[in-house]
Amino acid sequence: MARNRRLVLSPPAEVWRLLSDGHRYGEWVTGNQQVLAVDPDWPAVGATLRFRVGIGPLTTDDISIVRICEPGQRLELEAKAEPFGAARVAMRLIPWGEHTLFVLDWHPLRGPGTRMHGLPVDYLVKVRNGMMLTKLAKIAVAERPGGAPVR
Repeated sequence: MARNRRLVLSPPAEVWRLLSDGHRYGEWVTGNQQVLAVDPDWPAVGATLRFRVGIGPLTTDDISIVRICEPGQRLELEAKAEPFGAARVAMRLIPWGEHTLFVLDWHPLRGPGTRMHGLPVDYLVKVRNGMMLTKLAKIAVAERPGGAPVR
């Protein structure tokens, strides 16, 4: 499992607003090239988000399915990217004063990722997810009334 934590200098409601808008995932999810479709009831349990991921011409279409949704606090997705399998992506928003401690856990569920699970793969995922949380934090702060630079 790869776990990342990031203090976002915005309240949980602002961060949740970004998570609950599936059309905005392309702005902060590292490797996302294009959001293809978002269920109208996103992020309700069972709702899906379809997007294209990759680097340059090497792409695959991915689907994320909401497995757990506790509005304002917790969102867990099953991210499927064939032929690579599926992973659990768990996001928790913890109030930290007037800010948000964002905790992101990633764990492979099926496919080659389960066999390659361990230090090298987890390290690469952790670096990717760290970049993702940095982007999300910058957006959340920039859109906050009186937004301040991210430290």
